[in-house]
Amino acid sequence: MLDIIAIFLCITAVLAFLNRRYVGLPSAIGVMGIALGLSLLNMTSDALGFHTLHTIEQSLIESIDFSELLMQGMLSLLLFAGALHVHLSELRSYKWQIASLAVVGTTISTLIIGFGLWGLLSLTNLELPLSYCLVFGALISPTDPIAVMGILKSAGAPRSVEVVISGESLFNDGVSVVLFSLILAMIASGEAPTVTGASLVLLREAGGGALLGATVGYITYRMLKSIDSYQEEVLITLAAVLGGYALATNLHVSGPLAMVVMGLIVGNQGRTYAMSEKTEKNVDMFWELIDEILNAVLFVLIGLEVVLIHFSNPLITTGLMVIVLTLLSRLLTVGVPIAVLGQSFRLPKGSWSVLTWGGLRGGISVALALSLPPGEARDVVVSLTYLVVVFSILIQGMSIGKLVKRVIPCKGG
Repeated sequence: MLDIIAIFLCITAVLAFLNRRYVGLPSAIGVMGIALGLSLLNMTSDALGFHTLHTIEQSLIESIDFSELLMQGMLSLLLFAGALHVHLSELRSYKWQIASLAVVGTTISTLIIGFGLWGLLSLTNLELPLSYCLVFGALISPTDPIAVMGILKSAGAPRSVEVVISGESLFNDGVSVVLFSLILAMIASGEAPTVTGASLVLLREAGGGALLGATVGYITYRMLKSIDSYQEEVLITLAAVLGGYALATNLHVSGPLAMVVMGLIVGNQGRTYAMSEKTEKNVDMFWELIDEILNAVLFVLIGLEVVLIHFSNPLITTGLMVIVLTLLSRLLTVGVPIAVLGQSFRLPKGSWSVLTWGGLRGGISVALALSLPPGEARDVVVSLTYLVVVFSILIQGMSIGKLVKRVIPCKGG
């Protein structure tokens, strides 16, 4: 395992260097783009009869359980690092906007994409049961906080827009995981979930995760407040994140929501009342480095995963239609409500287009797709998910900054 970690860190470091030295794209987009380009060249050489490099890359990628690595390893650190720098006062001022987008928007989007894909499949030679179409809708609907927050840093969006889209992305993955779990349970049992059963799952997963995060976050805050030594305080935050996520997994509550709540408590209460200036500087520096390094590794992995996708003409055609479908769903569930209720949302004019185009999909969607039971349906869902994620990060991620400057010329809140 240590050899695999060393190999991927070396690959990531080299690609990050090449991007910074010669390409100049935002870090996440640059390393993923280079990794994807090299993988496609590798696939082309394999088709021409040069199999060695392709075989090495394929065996290397297959040695990594992407779903396990992200959902049980990297995600806890990335979500805590992201939430650590979100101001709770700003989040409160947009709480109903964030809640409506994260809960109602994600649920409606799941249905639009699920039934939309079911209808589109009649135009192609691909086959996918309706239940798996809804699974796809659930895993592709949420915006990925890792992708969104990483790219928004350099997009220059007004603070109010950044708060809403960051807050939505931090919370809607918890809603998505609940919907994903409910639909998978329905597939396994052959029965549709009841409203009572769905409500209990939501209460246990989301409510339990938030409660656990608040509890561990408060304990962490009290520990930080009782000492003034940045070495131990950095260690305490790291232990709280890894231990808290492991505890959430064993208690079967939402680990992602627990990490978000913990990050908000430590980043606000802890920063204000429990940290000296020196401790705050070192804690921030540590978690920023963790965030940057793991982000780079994650997007390199996404770029390299292309070697495991089995492309075909029907798949590519369906993938292009699904990309349009996901954008349309985002427009209907986020863009239109914000455009119609612009004053109620308290966002600058033109924000509807930024939030629509800035709804990036990322590693969480890929990880959920890869966690599905093996079979033809899983292969189709994984392939479609990959195509949407690559388009989202490369095309939407590279153009969101220009869109912000065009539709919201004056930066402000």
